[in-house]
Amino acid sequence: MKSLLIRLTLGVSELDITPDETKTVTKWLEKKYLTKKGSIYKFNSKYRAGTLGLVQKETAYLHVIGENIRDLFIEELGIATEGDLIIAQRLLGKRGTPSAKIVEIVGREQSYSIAYIIFKENHKALVDLKTDFPIGAELTPDELAKYKTGDVFKIDNQENKVLEYLGNITDPLVDEKIVMAQFNKHDEFEEDVLEIAKSFSPVDVKNYPKRKDLRDLDFSTIDPVTAKDYDDAIYWDDENSTLYVAIADVSEYVKPFGALDNEAIYRSFSIYLPHRSIPMLPRQLSETLCSLQPHVDRLAYVFEMKLNLKTLEVASSKVYEAVIHSKRRFNYEEIDAYFTGKLKAQNEEEQRIFDSLTKLRFVTDSLKIKRLKVGYDFRSVEIDMKIDEKSNLVSTEEAEETPSHALIEDCMLLANKEAASQYERGLFRIHEQPSQSKLQVLYQELAGIGMQIEIKNSTKETITNIQEQAKAMGLESEVDTLIIQSQMQARYAPLNSGHFGLGFEQYTHFTSPIRRYSDLIVHRLLKAINAGDTEEGSYVLRNIEALSMTISEKEREASKIETEFKARKYARWAHENLGKEFKARITATEVEVKAEIHDTISGARVLINSDGDISLFEDVIIRIESVNIPRAKISAIVVGKQDV
Repeated sequence: MKSLLIRLTLGVSELDITPDETKTVTKWLEKKYLTKKGSIYKFNSKYRAGTLGLVQKETAYLHVIGENIRDLFIEELGIATEGDLIIAQRLLGKRGTPSAKIVEIVGREQSYSIAYIIFKENHKALVDLKTDFPIGAELTPDELAKYKTGDVFKIDNQENKVLEYLGNITDPLVDEKIVMAQFNKHDEFEEDVLEIAKSFSPVDVKNYPKRKDLRDLDFSTIDPVTAKDYDDAIYWDDENSTLYVAIADVSEYVKPFGALDNEAIYRSFSIYLPHRSIPMLPRQLSETLCSLQPHVDRLAYVFEMKLNLKTLEVASSKVYEAVIHSKRRFNYEEIDAYFTGKLKAQNEEEQRIFDSLTKLRFVTDSLKIKRLKVGYDFRSVEIDMKIDEKSNLVSTEEAEETPSHALIEDCMLLANKEAASQYERGLFRIHEQPSQSKLQVLYQELAGIGMQIEIKNSTKETITNIQEQAKAMGLESEVDTLIIQSQMQARYAPLNSGHFGLGFEQYTHFTSPIRRYSDLIVHRLLKAINAGDTEEGSYVLRNIEALSMTISEKEREASKIETEFKARKYARWAHENLGKEFKARITATEVEVKAEIHDTISGARVLINSDGDISLFEDVIIRIESVNIPRAKISAIVVGKQDV
């Protein structure tokens, strides 16, 4: 439902309303919530759609869908509750805060939720997993009798009914089902989608006479050791100072409309859990036919960029469809081993590739130095988890950016940046500057830990000075995390407004169409532009405002799934370690005191129950006191300070 509200807020073509949505749209048109001009449906200017926020004293604010639109004050809620999706009529002519009245409750922002059975006051009850409050859906007494305490269910919030039994909360294997079910995500593909994915023939270059044949070039891929979906391959022509970034040509296989494209839009992103991935595309495409595997012909969409090595600018570029034949699949560790002299080439071909990558590294290192003069280098730590076959946390390791990561990153940044320069309206990856009010809160918080905050001529200079102080204090990742939290969230948008974090005037996502639908849109648009096909270009862009907002939401969903899964693994680990003491660092002192464990396991976030004198970023010893498995919450007390 929220997807429909977003599209109707921004204007949606009749062609893009599904048969299931047509009845709703017709009803709302009759009620004059909507207008129709030509083939475009849109909310009447008198009406707004959004999500009802926190209810206080029988009033609330409606968080209106759309950019730069103020929340509306709702005085009479009726039966509406927090989290409801609402259509409201604006109350014009009233002084004070913009306000509105509810005309219809159309659903819940969260279409699905998770409930479980608890035993309370001598009887079983079905309650929300995260709040323990009663949930709208019910099980009959006979049904409750058949299930055990702790049994977990997927709930349809629109219909208030139990959809699916997921398992028992005591079983670690249920964690993945919980995080997936709350956003209605699934691994399996419908048979009609799989049939399309299986229908494509192996790549035969004779069938693509119009594509550029780049099979003789020494392309290679560099990815994590566990990767199976190889989005990108690179080749550096040192003699001509030209970088080739070849990207899997997903748009050759995933065409607009049809079951395959609809499923890709619905998923929008691949989801990466510590032990496995849930792909956006069927594995027949994501891990085989589209994946730029070594020693086989593959279709690619290639940016060929000639660099001016004095200015480190792209002197000229072109993007085109090609056929490549990757010569080698490397993992990051292999390239790093070569760079440090620990790995030798096994043959002449491999030596050519290594020599080329060595020369390319000088270029990308220089590109990074230049980039960081205007952009930022944030050092928030990513934690890699190892999960066993029973879905228990075994170990953690802090992910490290190495020279091989940096080389690939700057190649991809260059291609993404160049793609964004090809159009004025399309799909951009934007990151707005942080507000001055948020920066002031950040500066005050950092001053509280002894930093000397000097307001320089620019935000860039001020933050760079803060980062230098953080490095001297041994708090690089912690301070960078606070800086990131003070900023706006990066998102997709149809018009460019720059990327603050990277320091780029224009930026988009071009390099990962196997795992991001945004990149697939960009490929389709660039192909239409190159072909001079204005009709196709208009078609790609017809609902770009709504699509960019929807994809941004899908990205946040994928991130929440990945984050919450890890939190559930940490909670189970903590439950096995109740009463034990661990080293931790205080990460928050306002509202609630929080810490992060850095010991035999790293990254577990803990709520601290303490009235003692605790400072931000102080290193302490904590004792795990309690764990709430359903809510994935760990509580602890501080029992001492770490020796400095």
